[in-house]
Amino acid sequence: MIEAQGVSKHFPLRGLFRRGAVRAVQDVSLAIPSGAALGLVGESGSGKSTLGRIMLGLLPPTAGRVIVDGQDLAASSPAAMRQLRRRMQLIFQDPYSSLDPRRRVGAQIEDGLVIHGLERRGRVAELLEQVGLPPAHAARFPHEFSGGQRQRIAIARALATGPDLLVADEPVSALDVSVQAQVLGLLADLRTRLGLALLFISHDLPVVRSLCDRVAVLYLGRVMEEGTADALFRRPLHPYTQALLSAAPSLHPGARRERILLQGEPPSPIAPPSGCVFRTRCPLAIAECAAAIPALREIEPGHRAACIRVDSPLSPVRA
Repeated sequence: MIEAQGVSKHFPLRGLFRRGAVRAVQDVSLAIPSGAALGLVGESGSGKSTLGRIMLGLLPPTAGRVIVDGQDLAASSPAAMRQLRRRMQLIFQDPYSSLDPRRRVGAQIEDGLVIHGLERRGRVAELLEQVGLPPAHAARFPHEFSGGQRQRIAIARALATGPDLLVADEPVSALDVSVQAQVLGLLADLRTRLGLALLFISHDLPVVRSLCDRVAVLYLGRVMEEGTADALFRRPLHPYTQALLSAAPSLHPGARRERILLQGEPPSPIAPPSGCVFRTRCPLAIAECAAAIPALREIEPGHRAACIRVDSPLSPVRA
């Protein structure tokens, strides 16, 4: 459905005494088949949201390209790009700020139908029912709903154009735990019923495991590890993934897990370390880690990691 090929994004620093660029995304290659869900995880500032916007065509890549169903986004004509935008939609993190408080929710759900010249009769009612809300709610304003209901409205708006791909950028982080489960269940049900491809951006590992088929772990704009959710959570290969999983709540009550504490702060994306960008915080770093950027290579079938020490025994973190 969609593929990123060697995508990088640099934001030039502007100012009289400022030089260089923020390297938000570096040489990322990922693919999402139709109907599949890819989870994108990592610390704040790892480049997750930037990559999501590049894959939607909202930001142009500095290098590399994005292919949607065989079409290169950058080489698409305005007419072709308009059709591609109809097939790709974004769900934002904060459902309140993503809705206009002065407009009724029915009119906001209808916007995509108007822009793309699609049939509107009965469509808003159908979309509201699809996300578990009564059609009569179309006449209400956003402030009349709870946070979970507002996010359902945002999902209905994203579904209005009949997309093939949804990019969900931290869609449940602003909701309490019980409401999170309901919204995640809705997304899983919609993906199955409608055959949607899903790019799910989150820092919450248990949430990603419950929803996604595959997971990619980002650190300072680079993919550290990528594989099936089952393989990555059962036997993480990269030290950074191991550290993330050691800090996540266990799915098994009473289970004990050794916590891996990372030293220091993430380096600046303006001047990342040489070689492996994780080496300055890695408990397993050796001198060779500074020599060259490790390739993201397949260690097990369908399971890739970017670490020169991955062939030596690494203690897996039990999920």
